[in-house]
Amino acid sequence: MPLPTDDMAWPPHHLKPALDAMHTWDTWWSGDPDRLEVLYGGSTGGGPDPKRLQYSGGVVGRLARWWWGTPTAPGERRTKLHVPIAGDLCGGSADLLFSEPPKLTVEDDTTQARLDELADDGMLATLQTAAEVGAALGGVYLRPVYDVDLADRPWLDAVHADRGIPEFQWGRLSAVTFWRVVGEQDGQVWRHLERHEPGVILHGLYQGTKDKLGRPVPLEDQPATAAFAALVNTDGAIPTGYEGLDVVYIPNQSSRRWRCKPKLQELGRSDLDGVEPLMDALDETYSSWMRDLRLGKGRIVVPDSYLQSNGPGRGSSWNPDQEAFAGLNHLNRGGDMTLTVAQFQVRVSEHQQTAEDLVNQILRSAGYSGQTFGLGGDAAATATEVVARERRSMTTRGRKILRWRPALGQVIEALLTVDQQVFGGGLKPQRPTIEFEDSVQEDPLSLANTVNVLAQATAASVDTKVRWVHPEWNDDQVQAEVGRIMRENGMSVPDPMQTGELP
Repeated sequence: MPLPTDDMAWPPHHLKPALDAMHTWDTWWSGDPDRLEVLYGGSTGGGPDPKRLQYSGGVVGRLARWWWGTPTAPGERRTKLHVPIAGDLCGGSADLLFSEPPKLTVEDDTTQARLDELADDGMLATLQTAAEVGAALGGVYLRPVYDVDLADRPWLDAVHADRGIPEFQWGRLSAVTFWRVVGEQDGQVWRHLERHEPGVILHGLYQGTKDKLGRPVPLEDQPATAAFAALVNTDGAIPTGYEGLDVVYIPNQSSRRWRCKPKLQELGRSDLDGVEPLMDALDETYSSWMRDLRLGKGRIVVPDSYLQSNGPGRGSSWNPDQEAFAGLNHLNRGGDMTLTVAQFQVRVSEHQQTAEDLVNQILRSAGYSGQTFGLGGDAAATATEVVARERRSMTTRGRKILRWRPALGQVIEALLTVDQQVFGGGLKPQRPTIEFEDSVQEDPLSLANTVNVLAQATAASVDTKVRWVHPEWNDDQVQAEVGRIMRENGMSVPDPMQTGELP
């Protein structure tokens, strides 16, 4: 399927539900209170009256009735606080997957050496970023890219889910079109479309409006796309040298929201899907807590005549940092001239318990344990105890690895193919074997105690014990260590059959 040739709505209408949901998740993930107020209609920046919108029906009224949709009274400063738990969730998901680099192995030694170089050239950082983006938006694309003017090797690039139009066949990505805005002037918008199909990448530049794609124009019309004009063939395509699709899409989790929409059901589900009301309530709880602190400051209510006079006709003033905080303007004749102390209660325990319960519910709904995010104390524990406490997080990690492993293998194979085609080097592109490292490492003392018990029970060989203590070692390293241990302990006895002498 080629690039569009006719003017059409952009982005396409069938993507609107997904893009709207991604916009909501992205706003929470960003942690920007201004964006949250704009999203839910709580801003008073010259738009419609937010208070009136709360009585509306439909989506507008429903959003305006959120706590972030409550307007700030005119003349008052905003006192709403935002707890960035959405960023903690998405960052924690990426840490569970890629806190340690995955082990990538291929059979050919030359290819393995080159793959190690590519992996050390920022690949782990890209994977961590992609995992966090995928947790926030419900999925992420990975593709190999290169620029001979920047580096002598290709690298992986992550494309956010809201910048691609995917096409799925039997649950697998068959083609995708990425787009970006490369120019805007006088209401005109120039978009660069990059369509990936098996074996080729199509490039096109379109001049349209904010909501319309417009007409195709030469790639030379914009500096951002001029370089592609010399690379594409007569069909506007660049061969990739890879037989399959050089882009993979990694859904975060199975989608629940769009399971009945064939064009959207494979997009995946964000970790923030369904917990937006709880995050809204958490922000309200913390803001109420801070409000109690402000109101709980000691006040002494005094007559205005007790305050500092600014001169005839200019009234009196007070310093808010002084104990005498507020004054009452009344006649002194026969009036009550006593000083009144006002002290409101600060409900610390109530707010703390409510906030902790909301945080635990958010983490549980997102599929994580509280211990993963530092809740439940910092007492020392063995790896077995840690896994038991974080079982829910480990289960979620395992589900995500099932989606990441095959997709990562395919895109690295495409990366090696691009490397061979563009930079040479005698590589043999092949799909690597991927092994994700354990996110919880056993304590060395606990390992030593376990190995000691096995040795006393004569239940494990020296080879088994060495592999238990050093699971990251290869066979040569293990055999060398076994030989040293046996020689040091006098367990190395020559084989009489090899010396030609019988005992």
